Amino acid sequence: HEALNVAAVWKLPVIFLIENNGYGLSTPTSEQYACKHLADRGVGYGMKAVTIDGNNFLEVYHTVKELREYCIREQAPVLLECMTFRMRGHEEASGVKYVPKELIEEWGKKDPVKHYEEFLKNEGLLNDENISTTHALLKKEIEESLAPVFDEPEIIANTSEEMNDVYAPFTPQIITPKKSERELRIVDAISEGLKLAMRKHHNLVLMGQDIAEYGGVFKITEGFVEEFGRERVRNTPICESAIVGAALGLSIKGFKAMMEMQFADFVTVGFNQIINNLAKSYYRWGQNADVVVRMPTGAGVGAGPFHSQSNEAWFTHTPGLKVVYPSNPYDAKGLLLSAFEDPNPVMYFEHKALYRAISGAVPEEYYNIEIGKANLVEEGNDMSIITYGAGVHWAKQQISDFRFQISDFSADLLDLRTLLPFDKEAIERTVKKTGKVLVLHEDCMTGGIGGEISAWISENCFAHLDAPVMRVASLDTPVPFSIPLENNFLAKTRLSEKMKELLEY
Repeated sequence: HEALNVAAVWKLPVIFLIENNGYGLSTPTSEQYACKHLADRGVGYGMKAVTIDGNNFLEVYHTVKELREYCIREQAPVLLECMTFRMRGHEEASGVKYVPKELIEEWGKKDPVKHYEEFLKNEGLLNDENISTTHALLKKEIEESLAPVFDEPEIIANTSEEMNDVYAPFTPQIITPKKSERELRIVDAISEGLKLAMRKHHNLVLMGQDIAEYGGVFKITEGFVEEFGRERVRNTPICESAIVGAALGLSIKGFKAMMEMQFADFVTVGFNQIINNLAKSYYRWGQNADVVVRMPTGAGVGAGPFHSQSNEAWFTHTPGLKVVYPSNPYDAKGLLLSAFEDPNPVMYFEHKALYRAISGAVPEEYYNIEIGKANLVEEGNDMSIITYGAGVHWAKQQISDFRFQISDFSADLLDLRTLLPFDKEAIERTVKKTGKVLVLHEDCMTGGIGGEISAWISENCFAHLDAPVMRVASLDTPVPFSIPLENNFLAKTRLSEKMKELLEY
């Protein structure tokens, strides 16, 4: 549906070919849709649609040839439905017991190979001797092609090689900027980073809902159409899955692509494309996926359960993705520019409540920050607080408040910046230094990245711990609409109490 809609709206010269064999695995099409032909749906997309006999070789050939010419001439898509039949099961185990015998007999008489052979014989182009010779040659060619495959040595697993195949190789060239006193908000730093990336990478295309003339719901791409044009700054229909797929397609053809989820919550519609295609393309067939998915995320603005979720942990569990989450304007710009340099798919989380609430020094020139490296924001001795995003600002406030109560209180505050892969060396250093660790995040407690970090510390730094690793997270509930309920939901409400508990342990 989404691909058809995008192709129709963008007037793409694509032939969408449906091989309609009458069944799903075992469910007949009569139980899957009510229209007579799937091609009937083309009308709803405003595209030309045709249904033909898929077992008639000549009809298929001539129809596809004509439709190809139409697509090129009209610069428009076509929906072509070829009616055929599956003579065997969906896979070897299922068989065909669920198919009426008369259907198999009826379609068995429509064998396209036999019919085409008869046509060629009637035209005087083939005879029985030619057919036998051709069959023998084809069989020999197939067997010769299969032989080296069957003769290959048995695969021996090598864990190191397997792990190296998760990401496309990439050695970042870090550009360190001059110091600057110029202050920007996070929203402006992201916008500036996008502009610099567009100017540097002329093959970079931005896609998303309302990002063109309107500038996106958060106005990050405002003015981009005037500078870069509508071909590179593209409004999209509401079809997240198709646009993520289009981004991967652009990458395969040598482009870079950014797809903006209007809200991170909406990523559920594009989940399959991200998890099963973007994340796995390099491991499966050596194809990089040069795609950045921007994810406006987080609560604290009274937007409720469908516009406020912290869903970064959905992606930190997926090998092949990189997940970054800046907490300040400097990092927001630098990490975004690094994401566009990286040939691997990057999920770029940006907290909505921080967009216009946090300002900081941001150099005007192009610079980047290495993905996978944490930043020690504050140094101290009493405990280590490991966090990211809004958690950095909650922790800074609590550390400041604690100093008023305990004059010599100090803490290491480690901003992860990257959640996948997270900086294990930086975590190990701070754990060994303080011996007491609190992991803080806005995401819900159960299944959050904090559990993974806590487990890693327990397995690798246990001898250096003076207390159990403690976690502070939001409640295991959906994000409430009501501001008082949302405040109670958020992790920051329980941060002070947990810091006291850890300090006194």
